[in-house]
Amino acid sequence: MVEDAREEIQTFVERRRSTRTPVTIRIEYETVDSLFSEFTRNINEGGVFIATEQPLDLEELVQLQFQLPGDEQPVKLSGRVVRVESSGMGIEFGELDSAARERINQLVLLLRTGQ
Repeated sequence: MVEDAREEIQTFVERRRSTRTPVTIRIEYETVDSLFSEFTRNINEGGVFIATEQPLDLEELVQLQFQLPGDEQPVKLSGRVVRVESSGMGIEFGELDSAARERINQLVLLLRTGQ
């Protein structure tokens, strides 16, 4: 049983394209019928982990909006729940326009390098 859990974790980590970087940002997300406001736990170029006591179902589609530190324009994009655990959920970003992608990539780079 422990072996199965290790394999599952390893498989999930291998699917992630890049390492998540810790950051706390208020994030709003909505489904077809609900609106939520929580905080992120970490982010990378392809997604974000949202800390919540009531994670959504796997594969659920969401609309996200969050303000990057030092940035006046909020980032608005779609995403999909790809991981659910008791402390929150991992959201994979959908299509991003080039400006939003660049802003997220710059934040991740800044957080990783500490500059």
